Amino acid sequence: MSLALILSFTMLMVAVVPVAHALVIASGIALLWDGTMPLMLVAQQMFQQTQSFPMLALPFFILAGTLIMEGKLGEELLRFSGEIMQRLKGGALSTTVVGSVVFGGVSGSAVANASALGSVLIPWQKRQGYPAGLCAANNATSAVIDILIPPSIPMILYAVVSGVSIGDLFMAGVLPGILMAGGFVAVCWWQARRLNLAAEAPPLDLGRLLRLGLYALPALILPVLILVALRFGFATPTEIAVMAVLYALVASLALYRDMTWARFRKAMIDAGIATGIVMMVIMGSAAASWILTYDEVPQRFADWVSTTLHAPWLVILAMNLIMLAIGGPLDLAPAILLLAPIFVPLAQTIGLDTLQLGLIMVINLGIGLYTPPVGTTLFISSTIAGSSMAETTRALWPFFWVAIALLALISYVPALTIRF
Repeated sequence: MSLALILSFTMLMVAVVPVAHALVIASGIALLWDGTMPLMLVAQQMFQQTQSFPMLALPFFILAGTLIMEGKLGEELLRFSGEIMQRLKGGALSTTVVGSVVFGGVSGSAVANASALGSVLIPWQKRQGYPAGLCAANNATSAVIDILIPPSIPMILYAVVSGVSIGDLFMAGVLPGILMAGGFVAVCWWQARRLNLAAEAPPLDLGRLLRLGLYALPALILPVLILVALRFGFATPTEIAVMAVLYALVASLALYRDMTWARFRKAMIDAGIATGIVMMVIMGSAAASWILTYDEVPQRFADWVSTTLHAPWLVILAMNLIMLAIGGPLDLAPAILLLAPIFVPLAQTIGLDTLQLGLIMVINLGIGLYTPPVGTTLFISSTIAGSSMAETTRALWPFFWVAIALLALISYVPALTIRF
């Protein structure tokens, strides 16, 4: 039955059927192929996956990010980031990196980050003399920092599947996110030096910088408030997500006074559409995962790997190679939902902390967001920059190797996985 599922899903993906629909159809085909179980099982598993209290955090974090990124709160964040970075060599490019860090604290979606930051910063970077392909590559890769800085939608999905605490994952993602940002800023500096592009900015005005920081403060402290609330157990992640929405509404209404009925309505619609897409993928993945579990694929895979590859470091390397191969053609959310049930038992067999596995999976599959043939953030960024996929891919390699180096560190240095 699992073989029928995998083959039919592969054929549907080749036929460019949307991932969520392909998962549901492939699950139905697998059950029909088996012939002993009713098709109703697909619907039951799809519905059951939605009956999770932590899953409620998804739509509220998405709505909070939409409210902030599309209003003055997001504009002030971006202006403050640009004021800090633009005086450095490569600062125009580095603004995207720092912007991804600060937006990561309010968004949780790499795709939303790539669209929001790219549409504003890429035209400015091109006017500064940076090649379009480099601007697109920088935007595509930096957007992935968003899913490491809490809140993170992929981390919530992994937590639901694996049983790892969402709060622990959020806290553990901060250090890798900062390390990735530092590596990307170094690449931006090197690229600007290679292209002989000097920083062009007025002298530092400390008063203006403090004023911009004050305007951006409500958004800057939001991720800190989230982490503090999680660390000291003031509320659950779902309750924190609801409070983040209220926080964004109060800030827009009382402080920035830019909230209108039209903008609120648009934010609700955008968040609803984004939530619907994610939930459809989750529901389809639940049916497929149930079939794989019923056929004992995770256990058999864990037994085969542990008997074939005796050293734990080889098992971790194999898991990373599998995720890199799957992350290119398959989007982040379904890849996590399909691979986590298989890799979690394997990680427990070799003594790998499931929290560490979660970070490995998010970083690894996040690389797939800018890796052909699909590369969602790669496609978005190339479209905004007006560069070809070939130009963007050529400029992407230094960022790619920084991400691979971080992946290796997180995979083999457990001390970097901080459990609070």
